Amino acid sequence: MQKITPFLWFDDNAEEAVAFYRTLFKDSCVDSVMPGSGGKAMGLSFTLEGQSFMALNGGPVYQLTPAFSMYVNCETQEEVDRYWSALGEGGKEQRCGWLVDRFGLSWQIIPKSLSAMLQDSDCVRAARVMQAMMTMGRIDIAALQAAFDGA
Repeated sequence: MQKITPFLWFDDNAEEAVAFYRTLFKDSCVDSVMPGSGGKAMGLSFTLEGQSFMALNGGPVYQLTPAFSMYVNCETQEEVDRYWSALGEGGKEQRCGWLVDRFGLSWQIIPKSLSAMLQDSDCVRAARVMQAMMTMGRIDIAALQAAFDGA
């Protein structure tokens, strides 16, 4: 196990959430299951894209919040669109590439090119990109590039 592992608290649907996330990300597996009562898992250790996580069916005492989010680096618009669509289904789309999935977990679906544009040495270009991003829900790479280019 890696030294630091994100630990996600779900009410009673950790198994369903983990199964769903495993359909979306490559190289994913359930590493172990801690049995609970009534045939449900109390907790699961799982891996998505080489990153280890733990999930707990902890009950309704605590809720996931946007104070913690999963940041997904995407290479292409197709990848942005695929994650945005799948994770947003039954959840709530938000601004600037953020959404909350149907399990209450917050995600940032962000193209790698956005960071490069925002960190550009030309602060005017970077500001145009930031302004364009602030108007978006799902990130549109072509629109960001147009803002970057001043088009």
